[in-house]
Amino acid sequence: MQIDPRGPRFAAALTSLVLAAVLITGSGPLLAVQALVFALGALAGLSYSPYGWLFRVLVRPRLAPPAELEDARAPRFAQAVGLLFALVGVAGYLGGASWLGLAATACALAAAFLNAAFGYCLGCEIYLLWRRAVPSRA
Repeated sequence: MQIDPRGPRFAAALTSLVLAAVLITGSGPLLAVQALVFALGALAGLSYSPYGWLFRVLVRPRLAPPAELEDARAPRFAQAVGLLFALVGVAGYLGGASWLGLAATACALAAAFLNAAFGYCLGCEIYLLWRRAVPSRA
């Protein structure tokens, strides 16, 4: 599946705002909501994520068509990495290890901010390295 590359950047901007709010408030439940957003993007597909839906309905109609499309596999993998960090953070916040919640949330925020501000998707780069290291059996 091919996607508009501006969609993941938009989602990363919203994710950055949510994760910053989590760091400020220490809210495990808010991080759990973000984990659900990551899960939908990773498991169901980027277009089923609430942020993907917002981009598709509210933002993309106001933009010119993208110059090129990109494969959705790397951004979906990045969502799975974000989900992993969010789940570790939720476990930390709700399990009484707030230092773990803070650390996991900060890592996820750093990756989301890199994508939102600079268009550098850390999870996508990890996916590409993994694909080169583990060739497909097709």
